Amino acid sequence: MFIPLLQVFFAKNLSFLPTFGKKRSIFPHICYNKTMETVLAKNQIYDAEMEGFNSQGDGVCRIGGRAVFVPRALPGERWQVRIVKVNRTAVWGRGEALLTPSPLRREPACPVYGRCGGCAAMHMDYTLELRFKLYRVNEALRRIGGLDLQADDILGADSLEGYRNKAIYNFAPGPVCGFFRHRSHEVISTPRCLLQPEAFDRAAAALLAWMEQEAVPAYDEATGAGLVRHLFLRRTSTHFAACIVAAGTVDPSAAQALRRACPDLTGVLVCENKKPGNVVLDGPVRVLWGDDTVEETLCGARFELSPLTFFQVNTAQTEKLYALAGAYAQPAGKTVLDLYCGAGTIGLSVARDAERLIGSDIVPSAVENARRNARRNGVDNAEYICGDASAVAQELAAKGLRPDVIITDPPRAGMDAPVLDAIARMAPARLVYVSCDPATLARDLKRLGELGYAARRCTAVDMFPRTRHIESVTLLTRGETA
Repeated sequence: MFIPLLQVFFAKNLSFLPTFGKKRSIFPHICYNKTMETVLAKNQIYDAEMEGFNSQGDGVCRIGGRAVFVPRALPGERWQVRIVKVNRTAVWGRGEALLTPSPLRREPACPVYGRCGGCAAMHMDYTLELRFKLYRVNEALRRIGGLDLQADDILGADSLEGYRNKAIYNFAPGPVCGFFRHRSHEVISTPRCLLQPEAFDRAAAALLAWMEQEAVPAYDEATGAGLVRHLFLRRTSTHFAACIVAAGTVDPSAAQALRRACPDLTGVLVCENKKPGNVVLDGPVRVLWGDDTVEETLCGARFELSPLTFFQVNTAQTEKLYALAGAYAQPAGKTVLDLYCGAGTIGLSVARDAERLIGSDIVPSAVENARRNARRNGVDNAEYICGDASAVAQELAAKGLRPDVIITDPPRAGMDAPVLDAIARMAPARLVYVSCDPATLARDLKRLGELGYAARRCTAVDMFPRTRHIESVTLLTRGETA
């Protein structure tokens, strides 16, 4: 007790104490503002009112002139806040007692909320969740992109539970089955996830019971021992597929156990993933039973999907997303390039209006899906290229391709510099950027601005209710063209 009090006394009263770098105290767990009026030290407790959110959905209050981030605190609430971490750039706190709750606070329905890393907004009313997500997009555009552009709307979801058409359940020694804790690979047992259809939980429980009955060990990330790593599930209006991800051979009796629990299954597959790391479906895929693909209807078209093919996780919201992208693209009579095309869903949704559609993706099975999907929907003006987006974009630019419109739906990491440069060389009049990460979107929009593209409109779409994630669609045009 004596030493921390002495440190606080020194920090407040001895202005001649040496520092190491800007705003850094010789006591690294103590932080003070420029005027040395207030010292923030670990485990100190303050009463504070939350003024807003940060980009992760944490409440933000100000103590001693510093912004303090408090998980699961809401704007307008007053909390007793314990300081848990202090550094030069940020301060984190923990809510010890809620003194004045927000009228928009809700009791989370999930018993593992706060431990499982999937959901981050169950404690708030959905109207507040939408406000937070719109703020997250606009703050990234302003702070990271340096843009005056603001998203003008957010399209909320009609269903907040059971909306996911895809899930990945993780397994760990025990065995235990569930989802990872936030920013870790600790598996939190999750018998029921409210974001998934009930059949997904039933399938995961069946595989876990089979493992216990047959003494099949779960994979251990630390040692590389064990067999079962994940259960990948995908469900559509007509199909239900399960893919067991394992570090070796899986006995066919696993498929029988899944089918007994889920009679509506249409296929059971195994992906043999023997590689360390975070990539789930990384290895050969074989069929244990049934079909190796699923089908879905989207925007009036029928699509076939293989296990490795990207498909948006919220089918109802995807229809809104693609309709918005099509309205921004204005594809009538034009050549459209669909980068990161997956199974061709977004490009094929506008192909009938376009003169020509070119799609590209790095996953061979996705490109084959896209080709078959074009044929099954009677689209004869589409062609597809398999390759890395950067290489494909550069190749097309080098060949002098001049698409009128480019639609791009990259992964969370966004687009790298060669892709952006190649887009600028192809010089489309319109660029439609579909993004699932506001930070990488803002970074890429800033670079595109330097390459001559102005961001004109942006709309957020809530594909992931109850989580911190948000999708958006941005229209860019070249030069002054509206």
